[in-house]
Amino acid sequence: MDIRDLTADDLDAVLDIRKRSFGLLAVADAQTWRASVLPTLAQGRYLGAFDGDRLVATARLRSFTQWWHGRPQPMAGVAGVTVSPEDRGRGLGTTIMRAAVARAGSFGDAVSALFPATTPIYRSLGFEHAGARYQVSLPAAALRAVVPSQQVKLRRMGPGDAAEVVSVLHRVHAATRASGPMSWDEDTWRLWLDDKDDFLYLAEDGFLVYRWDGSDMEVDNLVAGSAETARALWSVVGSSSSIAERVTATVAPDDPVLWLLRERTKERITRDPWMFRVLDVAEAVRRRGYPAVLTATAVVQVNDPLVEGNTGRWRLEFAEGAGVATALETAAAGPVLSVNAISALYAGIPTATLRGSGLMSGDERYDEVLDAAFAARPYMLDHF
Repeated sequence: MDIRDLTADDLDAVLDIRKRSFGLLAVADAQTWRASVLPTLAQGRYLGAFDGDRLVATARLRSFTQWWHGRPQPMAGVAGVTVSPEDRGRGLGTTIMRAAVARAGSFGDAVSALFPATTPIYRSLGFEHAGARYQVSLPAAALRAVVPSQQVKLRRMGPGDAAEVVSVLHRVHAATRASGPMSWDEDTWRLWLDDKDDFLYLAEDGFLVYRWDGSDMEVDNLVAGSAETARALWSVVGSSSSIAERVTATVAPDDPVLWLLRERTKERITRDPWMFRVLDVAEAVRRRGYPAVLTATAVVQVNDPLVEGNTGRWRLEFAEGAGVATALETAAAGPVLSVNAISALYAGIPTATLRGSGLMSGDERYDEVLDAAFAARPYMLDHF
């Protein structure tokens, strides 16, 4: 079995495996996919496993920015993991994913995430369930009643606004101390902002991406840095309530729109879970944000069979919103965490949950410190 970087000549074979794995792509979607993939091939971000000259498995590493407690860092988004149907059961998914984890580490990414089609393979490689992409179904008429108390300047946006969209995301996610949301790079945003079926609006501190979904509406992104901008953008969506009955919106788990509504009764919320992995303990801790009021120290033992540099005892120090992980040569009391556990903890999963699921064991003296440092309600607004 040979694993190598894919080239443009391999893309027809990649699309063939994709359609056998995930279903058919519309012609326009296939063209957009090619446009997004081509610039990344030379970067070594698309791997293929070959049996002779036959492509049998693939994995793609997307370059994202992700925020943790409001602080951005590079994140390797794993996508396009496919195995040819006739080659399944041979361990090829594990083989290509091990290569993807190693490649992500070589890029200097300290964290990685993915939306799993199945849990066991990714869990066996250190990924653990962390957050979700939340979608809520709202009555369109209720959104029509959400109006700003003052004029908010909105304008239509397009591909030329990609840089401003990225800037808005940086400002809003930092100000709200968000954990989990990610952003595409500017080139990818230009592709998405050129979709003729989407309706796109930009404010000084927010933006909106929505579309018709049959006779109802679907909101992909609504990001706002103030209550007035949120009201203005949601009222644009609600203005279709004379036709649309329901709006399916991608939201944060505690999204302000749920508090802007005049009435709340039963809510239909779905969650698409994503998994997360720490690739480099020291760098991941250094790049994350933490509560500025916290000054504390903890010691943990991490076991990572795949990334040797993560295994060992670490002293974690938190102060003034920053964190440092220092490898310890001498023994010190502290809990024992699998790489799955440290990954889930990093994403805000409580120590009680980790202990209850058997991912964390040993000394409990630092549990409250760890819970306070890594507290989060992780979410994503985008699927990849």
